[in-house]
Amino acid sequence: RFGGLVGSSVAMRQLFDMLLRAAQCDATILIQGETGTGKEVSAHAVHAHSRRGDGPFIVVDCGAIPGQLLESELFGYERGAFTGAVSARTGAFEAAHGGTVFLDEIGELGLDLQPKILRVLESRKIKRVGSNNYVPVDVRVIAATNCDLRSEVTAKRFRSDLYYRLAMLVLRLPALRERGGDVGLLLDALMPEIARRIGTRPKKVSAA
Repeated sequence: RFGGLVGSSVAMRQLFDMLLRAAQCDATILIQGETGTGKEVSAHAVHAHSRRGDGPFIVVDCGAIPGQLLESELFGYERGAFTGAVSARTGAFEAAHGGTVFLDEIGELGLDLQPKILRVLESRKIKRVGSNNYVPVDVRVIAATNCDLRSEVTAKRFRSDLYYRLAMLVLRLPALRERGGDVGLLLDALMPEIARRIGTRPKKVSAA
């Protein structure tokens, strides 16, 4: 186990070692893997084992928030910045001060916001929507994607300078079909929670 991750396969043991090493430094991490492979769980495990483990862990799903709202979600806004902004609001980067920001599905980030994320990575300062002042933030950034960002860079849908800033340390999560021997361990780990939810006793599942 490493955090919420479970596995005894060679691929997972290698991943656990890399995650532990990643937790010991403060480098920006890019986690790659198919949907459902545990990217957020991995990011949270790195955060929990790092010196920032007592700080906040803030998740922003770049693929689930409309582009016009994502900037406010990331950087916050000042009162009167736009219609409906009746009071100032703290964004994810400020909220994560002293901890970690997890940018899920970073490949969905629009080209208009990419230079602003790049600026944060370079300067560790943010500017709220509607403000002219920069605010320093002490955060670690972990990003995740289920797409091939190198191909996105080649297609000019993702900035190369942002990619290389994000990919200081790249971790790839194996799909379950690559580690079929871990299925039994996963079932053993999940069964108590499944049983609790449906109100029954945990069951053992045969190897077959």
